[in-house]
Amino acid sequence: MVDTGPGASAGSARTSAGSGNPRASAPAAIRRARETVAMDDLRERLRRLPCGRRLLAAAAGIDGVHLVGGAVRDLLLGREPRELDVAVEGDLGDLAARLGAAGERVAHERFGTVTVRLGDCRWDLAAARGETYERPGALPDVFAADIEHDLRRRDVTVNAIALDLATAQLRAADRAFEDLQAGRLRVLHGASFADDPTRLWRVARYAARLGFEIEQHTAALAAQAVAGGALQTVSGTRIGNELRLALDEPDPVAALESAVALGLAPWLAPARTLTERALELLPAGEGRRDLLVLAASLRDPRDEAQLAGLGFSTAERAVVRAGAHTPALGEGDAPSQLARALRGTPVEAVALAGARGAAQPARRWLDELRHVGLQITGDDLLAAGIPQGPELGRRLQAVLDLRLDGALAAGREAELRAALQDGRGAGAA
Repeated sequence: MVDTGPGASAGSARTSAGSGNPRASAPAAIRRARETVAMDDLRERLRRLPCGRRLLAAAAGIDGVHLVGGAVRDLLLGREPRELDVAVEGDLGDLAARLGAAGERVAHERFGTVTVRLGDCRWDLAAARGETYERPGALPDVFAADIEHDLRRRDVTVNAIALDLATAQLRAADRAFEDLQAGRLRVLHGASFADDPTRLWRVARYAARLGFEIEQHTAALAAQAVAGGALQTVSGTRIGNELRLALDEPDPVAALESAVALGLAPWLAPARTLTERALELLPAGEGRRDLLVLAASLRDPRDEAQLAGLGFSTAERAVVRAGAHTPALGEGDAPSQLARALRGTPVEAVALAGARGAAQPARRWLDELRHVGLQITGDDLLAAGIPQGPELGRRLQAVLDLRLDGALAAGREAELRAALQDGRGAGAA
């Protein structure tokens, strides 16, 4: 375990007893890290973030509060953290109360964690702890511990770094700074993937997001875990949660490619060009980008059935199924024909159909044609003497086709006249 204060020189860093590094000394590793990023007080970097500023204000006067994990890693790399995870040596209550005084708090007693939300901010608080596993793949049994023990339970070394918010002191697992400098992902011990196979998915995501390489021994451990069936020791829902996180990455295609390369999802075949074309067609603020990416990435459309065992809902699977099965769009269809083919199809599937074939029909449907409707209803036709039955629907459809094809002027009177003339387009523009 390595620790250093913000004002110390590289030579003042120290290694705790029994944790020597045979490949490089801790001072040298820290010195290299400092050559990569300006090692000013990381608290000042944190203070520049609105949610970081609130965290620092809430933690003032409370000992043993540490920013941990990816947030510290990203601050050291000069990136803005995606989330703020906090480990507290002692009771969480005071910090949670200060952060959540005007927000929402959700406690998970089994793991000693509290999630606090306030506006656009989210803080995940956890009591510093150690973990044991009753069997491979089981959820951990946790016990209170100090920050050094807490760091040793983490997934990879570059995430095993803690910033003391009171003193600005950094503590890190062995090789953490070395691996951060080298852009390398390394698990903390040989049983890491057996204890928690979801770490395989996390390593895949980190490799894609950070552009880091997987350390050779860690890659070998991952291959052994996959070949040995480690993923089968955890529930499908837990694997599904990891898949959802991969789909939520800044570059989800890269995350899925990384997962496939590790052998985690052989039923996926990510397709970057198809996915990017489809995402460009998806209307802003509509649809599910994650489900579109997933549908575009299926190796075989029939593999959509696997999602049921991964905790995806019936509605989510329906979107993926439509996206996987909707055929490519062609040029030349009349708008009314396009409407008959696409009406009721999820926007994600329409975008994929356009990406597989002609983009312009998909864009026209999504931007314009799907919004075309009639001002008249079946009640208007009944009042005009058309008898109840299939004829009502046929006439309404015929009038809608005229409207879509530009053969009928907009307006209730023109629509009703066309419907009473059996959809022949009287009153066309």
